[in-house]
Amino acid sequence: MKKSLLNQVTTALLLLLLANIAAYAEDIVTDKSIGMELARDIANETIIACRKDGYHVSAVVVDRFGLMRAALRDDRASRFTLEIAQRKANMTVMAWTDSGLFKKARADIQQELNHIEGLIVMEGGVKIISGGYNIGAVGVSGAPGGDKDAACASKALLKLNERIEFAIDE
Repeated sequence: MKKSLLNQVTTALLLLLLANIAAYAEDIVTDKSIGMELARDIANETIIACRKDGYHVSAVVVDRFGLMRAALRDDRASRFTLEIAQRKANMTVMAWTDSGLFKKARADIQQELNHIEGLIVMEGGVKIISGGYNIGAVGVSGAPGGDKDAACASKALLKLNERIEFAIDE
């Protein structure tokens, strides 16, 4: 009889402890986001892809919160391309769709969003997905048209696809 009572008390205390833990489960949030090395390599591969097409661009990679993780400016790219690339990447994170798709879908609010610091509604921002999870975005500026900027980013993401896909599984 003593073992049964001890087991019941132990079970009750364990359930109380678990209930208490569950009540505070939302106090600490963990998210998966892009790491520095992968961000750097995506920016670098984006610039290389544009160079092969004859364009000198800047590429900025931001994490899922819009915080810059890597920024590279090709030697002949204008200094302004860095800011524009970052704003395109931020727009992509804010909308969670490529900036060009967002521009087409939401032309009605484009001008208002362009007045928000850090955002610009232009083509050239591409989301970075790993294991179905949004981990960041790359923004590109400097090619003669946002479609060409986005194409360079897409080539870089395709080249690094295997690494990106398996980055989350750790």
